[in-house]
Amino acid sequence: MNELVHIISPFQNKLFRYALRIVGDHMEAEDVVQELLIKIWKKKDQFLQVDNKEAWCMTLTRNMSIDKTRKKKYRTANIDDFHFIKDSASSPYQTLESQDNLGRIGSIIRELNEKQQTVIHLRDVEGYSYKEISEISGYTVDQIKIYLHRARLQLRKKINRSDYE
Repeated sequence: MNELVHIISPFQNKLFRYALRIVGDHMEAEDVVQELLIKIWKKKDQFLQVDNKEAWCMTLTRNMSIDKTRKKKYRTANIDDFHFIKDSASSPYQTLESQDNLGRIGSIIRELNEKQQTVIHLRDVEGYSYKEISEISGYTVDQIKIYLHRARLQLRKKINRSDYE
């Protein structure tokens, strides 16, 4: 038991954030992670033989979250509700400006297709490598690079356009 907790704890928050992005509800995301931990506990011998445990857990989290979303018919979470920038040295104006920028970026990201949203989240929010994203999502590394490139181009274009409006 201690060994499993030691293995999973470094990336448990990533699992929760990834589940939250898909299911859109804190309680549902917690349920997904708890169900994952139970599944791992029941198949601990099999789990201990997996080479990349983090990617394996992220893949299971994705699949379990999608299943839960299909059952409950929830939509993905509004990124504005879950990402805050808090800096005690910031002025109220800077805080408001940061929140406004985050909100704009979040709404632009939600306009991307699902594949691009997933790749942007895994790469730019969670910090996974292309190989890890490939293991999690099932996309090839070339597909990931294309999705990421196109998503970033769209983001850049829409952010620059909205700066002049």
